Amino acid sequence: MLIKEMYRNFLVQLQAIYSLSEATVIANWAFEQTAHIKKIDILKNPTQKIEGDLEQKLTNQLTQLINHEPIQYVLGQAWFYNLLFTVNEYTLIPRPETEELVELILNELKTTKFDSNNKISFNQNTKANLTILDIGTGSGCIPIVLKKNLPLSSITAIDISNEALKIAQLNAQKHNTSISFIQNDFLDETTWGTLPKVDIIVSNPPYIPINEKEKLDATVTQFEPHTALFVPSKQPLLFYEKIAVFAKKHLNYNGKVYVETHKDYTNQVAAVFQQHCSHTHIVKDISGNERMVIAFY
Repeated sequence: MLIKEMYRNFLVQLQAIYSLSEATVIANWAFEQTAHIKKIDILKNPTQKIEGDLEQKLTNQLTQLINHEPIQYVLGQAWFYNLLFTVNEYTLIPRPETEELVELILNELKTTKFDSNNKISFNQNTKANLTILDIGTGSGCIPIVLKKNLPLSSITAIDISNEALKIAQLNAQKHNTSISFIQNDFLDETTWGTLPKVDIIVSNPPYIPINEKEKLDATVTQFEPHTALFVPSKQPLLFYEKIAVFAKKHLNYNGKVYVETHKDYTNQVAAVFQQHCSHTHIVKDISGNERMVIAFY
């Protein structure tokens, strides 16, 4: 098959479930990663042939894509904070909002001032030894990016899924970062004693009430891990309530909690933390939605 024909076939079929712009991005990514061919190459040499195993592989990928499987799972990789991460059905696909959560932490660490008696005092320019805990790490994208930017920090990351932790460990090795990964059912408070005291807790926990499942796209509900997405409809703040209590005994002096939230529950999340900490701060995402909460302990 001519490459221009296969590329056109991708665009036509993908537009059954995506807009033209989305279909173009997906087709371009598939061709670049699988065939190492960019769109400009297709325009320059449209009569180039795609044959054999490569043609079959692209055909199989198109079948997966039109069955709503996300391109990240089809290719087994996703970009996050300019780093390429391995992902699969056991890990969430990293979202831009989570990149903003990481950016928030890094920006605050660049500007925050600490007095000489503060447990977490350090020279910001040398990125000294903070201790950080990531709750519900998934692919490991949050702790890995933090470690890359705070190389002297000590980071622990937990997840209930051993399969997800295998991917997180793979990503940590790929990006040459040393992180302590621990399998842990965080909702079981009897496991908390095994976790360290830290300066910062960060989490993008499950926060979508299960009764909202039908509102989500099939690319999410059919392929992404439900344990990392959903909480009981009657307990939408379940993980935040646990984190707020956990932080009281597991944060060092002047420690902070940074969490991503459901945009409809951010104020309620802040109120949960306010019961246990000195004060909270709500941060909007780039779209203007209240999306993150910082709790000061």
